[in-house]
Amino acid sequence: MTALIPALPERAALLLDFDGTLVEIAPTPDSVRVPPDLPALLERLSARLDGALAIVSGRPLRDLDHFLPIPVVKAGDHGGTLRLAPGAPVESPPLPVPPAEWRQAADDFAAAHPGTLVEDKEHGFVIHYRLAPEAGPAALDLLSALVATAPDRFALLEARMAWEVKPAGISKATAVTALLARAPFLGRTPVFVGDDVTDEAGMAVAVAHGGHGWKLQDVFGDPDGLRGWLAAADRALAGHG
Repeated sequence: MTALIPALPERAALLLDFDGTLVEIAPTPDSVRVPPDLPALLERLSARLDGALAIVSGRPLRDLDHFLPIPVVKAGDHGGTLRLAPGAPVESPPLPVPPAEWRQAADDFAAAHPGTLVEDKEHGFVIHYRLAPEAGPAALDLLSALVATAPDRFALLEARMAWEVKPAGISKATAVTALLARAPFLGRTPVFVGDDVTDEAGMAVAVAHGGHGWKLQDVFGDPDGLRGWLAAADRALAGHG
């Protein structure tokens, strides 16, 4: 971690990854633990930033709503879905869904490799191998072969101890680009914080718009370090130093 953690820029727009960034990575997607004070902290920060705070995640919106049931902007499915306000319609371009036989092949793989699991997404799926790291190369081989049959429609995304099949052309870069083009994010200094290779596209867009792309491990060390920084930013914006 760097010796000096940067301050939140003036008129910032906060763009935050969820898994591994706001919360610690868990053995399975369903076992994530959200600190009790985190939702309220994010809601306060959003209000202090006039709504310019977004959770930008690879998870579906339903997962984000479950773990963070608060009225903040959320972009899910690596940019495939976007909701700008509570109760607002979900914005999503027409996206393909992987063939059923691909999903069945993933299920068969998980059955043959104990410790792996398949996570469903709105327009794709993930093979997690955190509990069976030796299965990672075989999972890559399987999904690479599937995606190679429809490279114009689907892409393979590497994550931490996981491989994800998702629609081609959709990424956290498209999510961040869409957010920064409209209020309340428009004209602000974007700050994207993430921990994974999947976040790098979003970071690059933030930097291209005159902002910052901060890798969690390099700047804050771990999610607890980021949460402490967010709490300090909340106090500073409230005028409490």
